[in-house]
Amino acid sequence: MKIQVTETPKKTVVLDSSRIVNVAQTSEKFLSRFTGGVNGGMTYSKGNQSTQYNLSALVSYPRERWAAQVGLTSTLSHSSGVTASTWNQVTFGAFHLLPWNNYFYGGLGGFLQSAEQGINRQTILGGGVGRYLKNTNRTTISVLGGFAWENTNYRPSIVPISTQNVAGGLIAGDMKLYRFNKTNLSVSAVLLPAVSQPGRVFFTTNASYYIKITGNLSWNISFYGNWDNQPPANLPGSNYGTSSGLAWTFGPSLRTTPRTIQ
Repeated sequence: MKIQVTETPKKTVVLDSSRIVNVAQTSEKFLSRFTGGVNGGMTYSKGNQSTQYNLSALVSYPRERWAAQVGLTSTLSHSSGVTASTWNQVTFGAFHLLPWNNYFYGGLGGFLQSAEQGINRQTILGGGVGRYLKNTNRTTISVLGGFAWENTNYRPSIVPISTQNVAGGLIAGDMKLYRFNKTNLSVSAVLLPAVSQPGRVFFTTNASYYIKITGNLSWNISFYGNWDNQPPANLPGSNYGTSSGLAWTFGPSLRTTPRTIQ
């Protein structure tokens, strides 16, 4: 079956139906083109005066051959008599399709604060060339390879040298699974093998599973994690956790999103 897309009465494009992954309505207005969502949850226990909250948000701006997005993840866990544990992460990224089928180039970056690992601020910037390994109406899998730079500022009270700079390779992967617009699974991961410090490897991942409740409202459970196989001053080399809550989405449901650190 062929599908004819008409932009103007004199300009049309004919596509084979097997090449169409998803169709969604957008807008000619700038603000109406944004799409994204907000997730949140909270738990409280009187027994040990324990409080935990999680908040995440994602905003994307998709166009015909490129897209950009910004994401936020924040969690806080506090119990009576124990120092609060915080995780705050901001990510951003953009990509542009190349003339060759399934190829694109893109850049990504982010900021991370992890109390468990003694990280005041970790900044990463990178970019490279990627390829869609699979892109259907049920599955999207892509990989990106390139180079990245990472700057980590540790708490001075713990680490004598509070700042470290690392240059290395970049391997980023992204997978999204859909089922009847009722559920979807999103997994992203970034691997940074250090070149300036051979043998050192950084790894970050995020995963979220959504179940639609009604309209734009859904329930989700998420996993986040950050690993460093050679942390300084005997600091913990990892920090990870899970969260769950309600999610609200807005804008057109477009599945073509840029590669980012989630």
